[in-house]
Amino acid sequence: MSNSLASAVLTTPDLDEAMRAVRTLLAVAEVHGAEVDFEAVIHSPDVLRRVREVLPDGLEWWALGEGAEGSAKAGDDPEACLPIRLFDWSRPLGRAEPFIDALADSPASVRWDLDAWPEVPEAGLEAVSQKYAYLTLTVNSRDLYQDELSQDHTVHVHTSRGDDSGRVAWLAARIGSTPTGRAEIAPL
Repeated sequence: MSNSLASAVLTTPDLDEAMRAVRTLLAVAEVHGAEVDFEAVIHSPDVLRRVREVLPDGLEWWALGEGAEGSAKAGDDPEACLPIRLFDWSRPLGRAEPFIDALADSPASVRWDLDAWPEVPEAGLEAVSQKYAYLTLTVNSRDLYQDELSQDHTVHVHTSRGDDSGRVAWLAARIGSTPTGRAEIAPL
């Protein structure tokens, strides 16, 4: 299994600011065949209802908590099994913002699977293929897996696990930021 390095380039309590940064980075990336993936921890029936309106079919989920049972695979009712962890993959880019709007204070991760990060000759950066071209926004969580809950939101850019600090710094500069120094290994 391959991994990428997800480097935090912005952490802010302002979700609108985080979304502006994401939109700016999406404008830099090649996105013709891009898709978006979702992961969230849902505690509220209202949030679950709103998420299911945005993603009405194909959600993978399972009940959370010690001794909790229930899953999409078993055909259980997710509302009866709250809290749950849900996943969804390979959705059109236009589903990302409605999903984020549906979350309220639920922790989540939204990952854009990009076509490429562009070549930037003046910065000495070669193009980065789809294999390592990802962008993740963590909402109400600082980490990719909703383990470090927070009142703020973090934008992460993914690169190869090799030294690609120049790419991270260049992308952070596009949003008027600098890398925060936090990085996580992310399975692809």
